[in-house]
Amino acid sequence: MALKSVTVKIYIYTGTEGSYTANDLKYTIQKERISTQTNIVLEIGELVRDYINVTFNNDYNSTAIWVTTAETLIDETTGLEYESGSPRITNFLAMDGYGHFEDDINPQLSTNALYTSNNIYLPEGTAGKLPIFAEGVGKVTIDSADTQITDNGNSNQKLQYVTIPADSSTIQVYGTDDTTLLKTITVNNICEPKFTNYKVTFINKYGAYQDIYFFKKTVKTFNVTDEMYKVNIVDSDNADYNTYDGQRQRYNANAQTSLSMNTGFVKEDFTSAIDELFLSENVWIRYNSQTLSIIPKSKSFVNKTSLNDKLINYTVDFDFAFNKINNVR
Repeated sequence: MALKSVTVKIYIYTGTEGSYTANDLKYTIQKERISTQTNIVLEIGELVRDYINVTFNNDYNSTAIWVTTAETLIDETTGLEYESGSPRITNFLAMDGYGHFEDDINPQLSTNALYTSNNIYLPEGTAGKLPIFAEGVGKVTIDSADTQITDNGNSNQKLQYVTIPADSSTIQVYGTDDTTLLKTITVNNICEPKFTNYKVTFINKYGAYQDIYFFKKTVKTFNVTDEMYKVNIVDSDNADYNTYDGQRQRYNANAQTSLSMNTGFVKEDFTSAIDELFLSENVWIRYNSQTLSIIPKSKSFVNKTSLNDKLINYTVDFDFAFNKINNVR
């Protein structure tokens, strides 16, 4: 027997694993085996990503979705099904994360705390959020208080955000046996009496919402764009013109507002969070009691270390993801 071709139906849905219906069928892919190869390779990651709804209004909802593939393999000789039990059903849980090149192909990302750094920075008197993957976590202990993690199998339970009470000091994440310590995170409570702090939220490498506070100096600027045309102001009836009418007229005036923000001093391992912020395609800021979309304007990132830089502060420039004058039509 030799494999000839495969037909894959891809169902994408929310809810519980395997609860898809015919309405959830998003793609049907057919592919034949290349004669010099023994298998058939399909890449569905980018197709699935189109159906992950990434939106944020300070609400920290789960973005996880289920993906079910139904594979029918055809034998080259007989033209019949290549294996019994066809179609072959496989279920996946998908989030909008990524691995690095050195992680090798299709890396398995964290299955517990969806947070790279071992430090988190919060303003004094302010609660925070810690993203976790519920399937791999039994409890989260913040100082001496335990939070039991439950998972009912629904996609909206897979990615959860544990509330970090104000002025906490230590977070410990345990496995499903409630005894295996998986990760310890130190909470740094920052007192900043001079500058206004701003919370920036982004999708990190695990596909979870992560917060970074910028505690130090923030500078707001905007860059104006416009066009000009020359106006004929002559009154032909009187062979005259008004001196208060200009010969040049401005139109299509608008502006792009930008922010230059500083984290304040952070520990060296927090560099990973800044790295993920630079690479994120979805970033928001809590600004004047609103959640607004922003885009990292800085394209160059210098990895700072305590050896080279002594005290580590990161300056990041952002553009608001909209024009100053509302031209949404």
